[in-house]
Amino acid sequence: MNEIRRIKRFALLFALTMLTFSAPVAFAQDELLPTIPDPLKNLVNEGAQIRFLGRDENVEGWVVIKSGVEQYFYVLPSGAFLTGVLFDKEGHALTVQQVQRLRGQGDDLLDRLASEAPNKPSEASPEKSKYDFKTPAEQFFYDVENSNWIPFGKAGTPVFYTFVDPQCPHCHDMMKELKPLLDEGKAQVRIIPIGFRPETEAQAAFLLAAPDPIDLWWRNLDGDTTALPAKTEINTQGVQRNLSIMQAWKLTGTPTLIYRAKDDSVKVIEGKPKNLETLINDLGARS
Repeated sequence: MNEIRRIKRFALLFALTMLTFSAPVAFAQDELLPTIPDPLKNLVNEGAQIRFLGRDENVEGWVVIKSGVEQYFYVLPSGAFLTGVLFDKEGHALTVQQVQRLRGQGDDLLDRLASEAPNKPSEASPEKSKYDFKTPAEQFFYDVENSNWIPFGKAGTPVFYTFVDPQCPHCHDMMKELKPLLDEGKAQVRIIPIGFRPETEAQAAFLLAAPDPIDLWWRNLDGDTTALPAKTEINTQGVQRNLSIMQAWKLTGTPTLIYRAKDDSVKVIEGKPKNLETLINDLGARS
């Protein structure tokens, strides 16, 4: 697919809400980097990567990449937003030129992350909790449900969450043991990537932003050292948000598993479970 067709495919995907967070951004050209517009900061907080494309035709251009999907935003002098492809008055696609300019400066993150996501069954959105969060346990489970997670396994199966570090050997052992059970449709695990060191933090951020995180995860477990690059320029705010949930609830290591049991209680297992079948039989909530 050529550049303009690829950009058009993804440019229409758009969701804006207002939060106040900051994030590192790479320069697209030698000029003062503007402040990230408030409506884009929520995407950054969810683990999206963002790059400034420059100022052309008196508008600021931004590309946001999340789960392999590119979104192109343009901010007018008035502060209003447009999303799509920018053309000049002669019909030239300036967005294509901006992306080429970004690549010319050695930023290859766009090529690594922005690709068509493989076809897969759509995951159901997390069900809005029916609880009023009157207890610490319910507030804790709410925070976990609203972290930045990646689903492994089939939708509609019993579900649990686990914090993982990309280089945690106990996480690797657990996931390898769990894989046949996931393939059989016995459960779904939603991994919440975190990083205790700068290297693993960057790897976790790459995993959140990639179009094929499940494949990358298994390749990483199989020993492919190129599957999860530790890029220093990557935005790690989505991973930091996950880690802040761990720290707020005094969780100290990985893997840490959280789930709602059949008796409707919230349970936590710190470390690799002794028996995954026993765990799965105790799961009450479904994905």
